[in-house]
Amino acid sequence: MAENGEEQKSRHQEVGHKSLLQSDALYQYILETSVYPREPECMKELRELTAKHPWNIMTTSADEGQFLNMLLKLINAKNTMEIGVYTGYSLLATALAIPEDGKILAMDINKENYELGLPVIEKAGVAHKIDFREGPALPVLDQMIEDEKNHGSFDFIFVDADKDNYINYHKRLIDLVKVGGLIGYDNTLWNGSVVAPPDAPLRKYVRYYRDFVLELNKALAADPRIEICMLPVGDGITLCRRVK
Repeated sequence: MAENGEEQKSRHQEVGHKSLLQSDALYQYILETSVYPREPECMKELRELTAKHPWNIMTTSADEGQFLNMLLKLINAKNTMEIGVYTGYSLLATALAIPEDGKILAMDINKENYELGLPVIEKAGVAHKIDFREGPALPVLDQMIEDEKNHGSFDFIFVDADKDNYINYHKRLIDLVKVGGLIGYDNTLWNGSVVAPPDAPLRKYVRYYRDFVLELNKALAADPRIEICMLPVGDGITLCRRVK
């Protein structure tokens, strides 16, 4: 059915830079009705701090943070990993969800951004759960894979990093996550560009990474070692449950 002019106007390009919903009002309704009233004070503080940062487009959206927090509780995750941390909003959501003796191996190439959010994480009383490593994740993953005891040792892994390496991450993470465990790949709908025509006007970085996202989505759909579910939360997240 064709949209009328008003409906077309209500469509947004990058509302909150993280929603794929058809209207700003609908996304705002979700935030104000479900997310913000239940958002822990520490997460609100970190979200507002991050909003002032020039790279705030990189942060996990508040609704996705809420989703991750509940998901981790549902699967009783204890040993987790996060590739791509930025200021730590999704990291804090994870740290609050896992038990007191839970662990998060967190990797990012920029420690300065992580240190922006660290005082909030420390104030929340969950910094002891985080093992932060500065630098590229692939060498760390390769080193971990060499030790058999790391195989199948992670309950949950969240990837929100360099899209051109998602396939390389997957090749390694599939050995590190346990059978029945989950890997979550963020941005798998990539600003909606995965269905944009070739001549669509896209920002340079969106166009550059789109092919890598499309390649990942195709590879995950064909991987017999996992069950997958792609959700239009935030900028799209694909959950992969390892089955063998």
